[in-house]
Amino acid sequence: QVQLVESGGGLVQAGGSLRLSCAASGRTSSSRTMGWFRQAPGKEREFVAAITRADSSTAYADSVKGRFTVSRDNAKNTVYLQMDRLKPEDTAVYYCCASKKYEVEIRAYEYDYWGQGTQVTVSS
Repeated sequence: QVQLVESGGGLVQAGGSLRLSCAASGRTSSSRTMGWFRQAPGKEREFVAAITRADSSTAYADSVKGRFTVSRDNAKNTVYLQMDRLKPEDTAVYYCCASKKYEVEIRAYEYDYWGQGTQVTVSS
Protein backbone atom coordinates (compact mmCIF):
# COMPACT_ATOMS: atom_id res chain seq x y z
CA GLN A 1 0.00 0.00 0.00
CA VAL A 2 1.01 3.57 -0.67
CA GLN A 3 -0.30 6.52 1.31
CA LEU A 4 -0.37 9.94 -0.35
CA VAL A 5 -0.80 13.26 1.42
CA GLU A 6 -1.22 16.49 -0.53
CA SER A 7 -0.49 19.96 0.77
CA GLY A 8 -0.08 23.48 -0.54
CA GLY A 9 -3.56 24.28 -1.73
CA GLY A 10 -5.29 27.56 -0.94
CA LEU A 11 -6.80 30.75 -2.27
CA VAL A 12 -4.90 32.83 -4.80
CA GLN A 13 -5.72 35.65 -7.19
CA ALA A 14 -5.73 35.10 -10.93
CA GLY A 15 -2.21 35.36 -12.28
CA GLY A 16 -0.71 34.11 -9.05
CA SER A 17 1.15 30.92 -8.21
CA LEU A 18 0.84 27.95 -5.91
CA ARG A 19 3.01 24.91 -5.32
CA LEU A 20 1.36 21.64 -4.39
CA SER A 21 3.29 18.85 -2.71
CA CYS A 22 2.44 15.18 -2.38
CA ALA A 23 4.33 13.04 0.08
CA ALA A 24 4.24 9.27 -0.41
CA SER A 25 4.76 6.72 2.34
CA GLY A 26 4.44 2.99 2.69
CA ARG A 27 5.43 0.80 -0.25
CA THR A 28 6.80 3.69 -2.28
CA SER A 29 8.52 1.36 -4.74
CA SER A 30 5.04 0.89 -6.20
CA SER A 31 4.74 4.59 -7.01
CA ARG A 32 6.60 4.40 -10.30
CA THR A 33 4.53 7.06 -12.01
CA MET A 34 2.98 9.93 -10.08
CA GLY A 35 0.14 12.02 -11.35
CA TRP A 36 -2.07 14.97 -10.57
CA PHE A 37 -5.74 15.13 -11.41
CA ARG A 38 -8.33 17.75 -10.54
CA GLN A 39 -12.06 17.89 -10.14
CA ALA A 40 -14.16 21.04 -10.24
CA PRO A 41 -17.72 21.15 -8.85
CA GLY A 42 -20.13 19.44 -11.21
CA LYS A 43 -17.36 18.20 -13.48
CA GLU A 44 -15.55 14.94 -13.98
CA ARG A 45 -12.08 14.35 -12.65
CA GLU A 46 -9.52 15.35 -15.26
CA PHE A 47 -5.85 14.68 -15.85
CA VAL A 48 -3.44 17.52 -15.10
CA ALA A 49 0.13 16.18 -15.17
CA ALA A 50 2.23 13.08 -14.60
CA ILE A 51 5.88 12.17 -14.12
CA THR A 52 7.76 8.87 -14.13
CA ARG A 53 10.24 7.76 -11.49
CA ALA A 54 12.86 6.27 -13.81
CA ASP A 55 13.64 9.16 -16.13
CA SER A 56 11.24 11.92 -15.03
CA SER A 57 9.33 11.81 -18.30
CA THR A 58 6.36 14.14 -18.05
CA ALA A 59 2.95 14.70 -19.58
CA TYR A 60 0.57 17.62 -19.25
CA ALA A 61 -3.00 18.41 -20.11
CA ASP A 62 -3.22 20.99 -22.88
CA SER A 63 -5.06 23.35 -20.55
CA VAL A 64 -2.07 23.65 -18.19
CA LYS A 65 0.86 23.20 -20.58
CA GLY A 66 3.30 26.07 -20.24
CA ARG A 67 1.84 27.16 -16.89
CA PHE A 68 2.22 24.10 -14.65
CA THR A 69 5.37 22.12 -13.95
CA VAL A 70 5.47 18.67 -12.35
CA SER A 71 8.63 17.43 -10.64
CA ARG A 72 9.63 14.80 -8.13
CA ASP A 73 12.27 14.18 -5.50
CA ASN A 74 12.69 10.41 -5.31
CA ALA A 75 14.88 10.64 -2.22
CA LYS A 76 12.03 12.36 -0.38
CA ASN A 77 9.28 10.34 -2.08
CA THR A 78 7.61 13.62 -2.92
CA VAL A 79 6.09 14.99 -6.10
CA TYR A 80 5.39 18.66 -6.73
CA LEU A 81 3.09 20.64 -8.97
CA GLN A 82 4.20 24.21 -9.54
CA MET A 83 1.23 26.19 -10.82
CA ASP A 84 1.91 29.61 -12.34
CA ARG A 85 -0.32 32.14 -14.09
CA LEU A 86 -3.33 30.59 -12.44
CA LYS A 87 -6.78 31.18 -13.89
CA PRO A 88 -10.22 31.01 -12.26
CA GLU A 89 -10.91 27.89 -14.33
CA ASP A 90 -8.07 26.15 -12.48
CA THR A 91 -10.26 26.16 -9.36
CA ALA A 92 -10.74 22.55 -8.28
CA VAL A 93 -9.78 19.90 -5.78
CA TYR A 94 -6.39 18.59 -6.82
CA TYR A 95 -5.58 14.95 -6.26
CA CYS A 96 -2.21 13.27 -6.19
CA CYS A 97 -2.05 9.67 -7.38
CA ALA A 98 0.46 6.88 -7.89
CA SER A 99 0.66 4.15 -10.48
CA LYS A 100 2.64 0.91 -10.58
CA LYS A 101 3.17 1.46 -14.29
CA TYR A 102 6.46 2.69 -15.69
CA GLU A 103 5.02 4.96 -18.38
CA VAL A 104 3.24 8.28 -17.97
CA GLU A 105 -0.47 7.65 -17.73
CA ILE A 106 -3.25 10.13 -18.35
CA ARG A 107 -6.25 7.95 -17.47
CA ALA A 108 -7.45 7.84 -13.90
CA TYR A 109 -8.04 4.08 -13.93
CA GLU A 110 -4.31 3.51 -14.50
CA TYR A 111 -3.56 4.86 -11.02
CA ASP A 112 -3.62 2.56 -8.03
CA TYR A 113 -3.41 4.97 -5.10
CA TRP A 114 -4.99 8.34 -4.44
CA GLY A 115 -4.61 11.10 -1.92
CA GLN A 116 -7.47 12.92 -0.21
CA GLY A 117 -7.14 16.02 -2.33
CA THR A 118 -6.36 19.66 -1.67
CA GLN A 119 -8.54 22.62 -2.62
CA VAL A 120 -7.21 25.25 -5.00
CA THR A 121 -9.33 28.35 -5.48
CA VAL A 122 -8.39 31.06 -7.95
CA SER A 123 -10.29 34.33 -7.63
CA SER A 124 -10.80 36.67 -10.56
